[in-house]
Amino acid sequence: MSLVVHKYGGSSVADADMIKSVARRITDARKKGTGVVAVVSAMGDSTDDLIDLARSVSSQPHPREMDLLLSTGELVACTLLTMALEDLGQEAISLTGSQAGIHTDTSHGQARIDRVDTARMLQELEEGRIVVVAGFQGITEDEDITTLGRGGSDTTAVALAAALQADRCEIYTDVDGIYTADPRIVPEARKLDEISYDEMLELANYGAKMHPRSIELGAVFNVPIYVASSFNQTPGTLIHGNADKVEMENRIKATGIACTKNVAKITVRSVPDRPGVAAALFEPLAQSGISVDTIVQNTSEDRTTDISFTVSGDDLSAAMAKVEELAKEIGSGALISEAGLAAVSVVGSGMQHTPGYASRMFRVLADGKVNIDMITTSEIRISCIIREEQAEEAVRLLHRGFALDEPDPADGN
Repeated sequence: MSLVVHKYGGSSVADADMIKSVARRITDARKKGTGVVAVVSAMGDSTDDLIDLARSVSSQPHPREMDLLLSTGELVACTLLTMALEDLGQEAISLTGSQAGIHTDTSHGQARIDRVDTARMLQELEEGRIVVVAGFQGITEDEDITTLGRGGSDTTAVALAAALQADRCEIYTDVDGIYTADPRIVPEARKLDEISYDEMLELANYGAKMHPRSIELGAVFNVPIYVASSFNQTPGTLIHGNADKVEMENRIKATGIACTKNVAKITVRSVPDRPGVAAALFEPLAQSGISVDTIVQNTSEDRTTDISFTVSGDDLSAAMAKVEELAKEIGSGALISEAGLAAVSVVGSGMQHTPGYASRMFRVLADGKVNIDMITTSEIRISCIIREEQAEEAVRLLHRGFALDEPDPADGN
């Protein structure tokens, strides 16, 4: 029997009627002879409500207690969905992340999955049941509940699909696929029929609505990931490893434009230019759970260097406090911070062997009077740090500048 893993986001299970609709979709799949494991997020904004509730009773909630609290949102959704399935005559069972065998490390709030023990799920599937799993959570070796971070239910679903060797993982959400840009910003954005893991990972890292670690898992274990709307039957987007299209001499090789808001920059002045200083600065930040993105270093003639890097705006206060300690230890100069920034990125696998993409991006932004603060690149991505208030206009400019609103010749349209 074939097996698929479904994942339903919070907007897809926001109320009783939506939960019943999801139950009908799963029932339709089951009636076709397909085994189904369904992963669900918390209903609507209930995670945010739980966070607000925690902050109303504690100024600094303990990470362990926060994880235990936040895990309850998914439990509500998965048990209600199981009840709805049983009301439709389906045999179903709800499982917590720990009951589903999801074992993680001990990083509360951003835990990573170490392994998945599939014995319980396989037993339930063998007995003909639909398995409904609470997403976003797992358990440590010491039996503490952990959560996987925002969007972690995507990672739960792909991890289960990999462990169960499912035919594919289907992500159902409030959009009907992956677009060349956020259609709320660019109405002319086109939905992609397919996209490679590498391209999707870059888009996810820079603002597209998927958990980057779910794409990493999909690529490592070759799990096809299908993204579609839970509200209609419109065909979605397939993320897989064979999405390279036929090359054409004049084909536009950019795939999409991504945007991340709420970016902050920290600059450390007059850092001694000696081996090990960068490690002394960035290792403690990583150990504190602060992710650093773009890094720029400029060395001067007096054997000191200025180091600038970006973090999430949510991490700015914690990062500044940590860097102030480190600056004293390494003997650097002044610290400067700046919030209210954004990253805009052009992504496309065809860029790695084709010159001119960076210059085109810079020209488009210059003509639009968008100032570039920092630049970072990978083989298939160019990102610019700009002012947040210019971010949406920059996305529209780049979408037009790279002709992404035009049909792709490789599609035959």
